[in-house]
Amino acid sequence: MSTRVLIADDEAAIRNSIAYALKREHFTVETATDGKDALARVAQFRPDVLVLDVMMPEMDGYEVCRRLEQRRGLGIVLLTARDDVIDRVLGLELGADDYVAKPFDIRELIARIKALARRVDRENAPLPLDEPRTLGPLTVQPASREARIDGVTLELTPKEFDLLVLLATHPGRVYTRDELLELVWGMDYLGETRTVDIHIQRLRKKLDPYQSLLQTVYGIGYRSEPQA
Repeated sequence: MSTRVLIADDEAAIRNSIAYALKREHFTVETATDGKDALARVAQFRPDVLVLDVMMPEMDGYEVCRRLEQRRGLGIVLLTARDDVIDRVLGLELGADDYVAKPFDIRELIARIKALARRVDRENAPLPLDEPRTLGPLTVQPASREARIDGVTLELTPKEFDLLVLLATHPGRVYTRDELLELVWGMDYLGETRTVDIHIQRLRKKLDPYQSLLQTVYGIGYRSEPQA
């Protein structure tokens, strides 16, 4: 089945150019002209990837992210004219997978969409019935994609969960940011290592008061600490 991509952008020229390029790559494409239209079409079209402009009438891209009811199996690429770290952080905190600043090279955007589509395919594949991982008060169950700390279930995004599974599976092992990008986001991921830092920060907040389960190895990367 062809990968389904929904493009939501109020600028017709941008919307149509992305759609044309994706159709040439044999994607199934639909478009939306504003945030409300995007939400309705997500429910009807059920895309694999959502390319979402941040600044749109009716409802902006951030609000669309907040209102999406079913996030599993949906990759999100945000488009924005504001290439600011705060905007990137907000987008990632709302569950976006990637962030592209306008103006962009259409070839790079298509490459990012392809990479994200492959990751979504991997995430939708049947999960192995692995044994749970334990790290002090933390228990991670890969089969059901659940994580609990002191018996309380954590609300994690798909990438936060995947990152936590990897670190909990190999306690004490140091991973560089590049290794985490490759293993969690995929070897063809075109993002920045800052993505890893942001996800670690978010995980630590959710692990509070056990933030020290995830340790920074300065100048290198991160590890889980089994004795925390």
